[in-house]
Amino acid sequence: MRGKRRGVLLACLSVFALGASGQAVESPMEVVRGTVGEVIRILEDPKWKDPAKLLTRRRMLEDVIATRFDYAEMSKRALGAHWTPLTPAQRAEFVDLFKSFLSDRYAEKIEGYSGEQVLYLSERIEGTYAEVRTELRSRKVAIPMDYRLFLKDGRWYAYDIVVDGVSLVKNYRSQFDKIIRSDSYNQLVTRLRNRTVVEDKRDKP
Repeated sequence: MRGKRRGVLLACLSVFALGASGQAVESPMEVVRGTVGEVIRILEDPKWKDPAKLLTRRRMLEDVIATRFDYAEMSKRALGAHWTPLTPAQRAEFVDLFKSFLSDRYAEKIEGYSGEQVLYLSERIEGTYAEVRTELRSRKVAIPMDYRLFLKDGRWYAYDIVVDGVSLVKNYRSQFDKIIRSDSYNQLVTRLRNRTVVEDKRDKP
């Protein structure tokens, strides 16, 4: 009897956690807005602008982003068909390396924030997938940034960012596939470990 009551209680908690429709309580737009807002708050906080505290600030930014970015999903999509034959240990290693690589690769871009305005334009939900359209606007330029998310365990997580029409995941999938086919998967792992993967195509003029 006690087991049945416990089961009913867990079921009720699940309904309240996900809502009557079975969807997450937070909308994809709220997730993106909240995460980006927290990143900007840290970047604008005067106490973290001291050069001696830059490493601490970077770790704080990584922690905030990691709560809403699914690096395992990003890694799986970036490797494409090359993900399937990997062992669990190899997958775990790759996720850690890719996460570190992305953190270092984009840290300077994030830390270069200088008061640009973020506009939250729209969200589109199709089943367990969603896309949130935003725009990073300064006095000189306006850069479209679309966040792609999926629903997992009642929460929305980002797995890709499309900046000015270029998908981060597709960009790296192309590069990773080229390295694996011309050299090997182990060579890709070595290059990720040494931070010597080819440049981001979005950096080209």
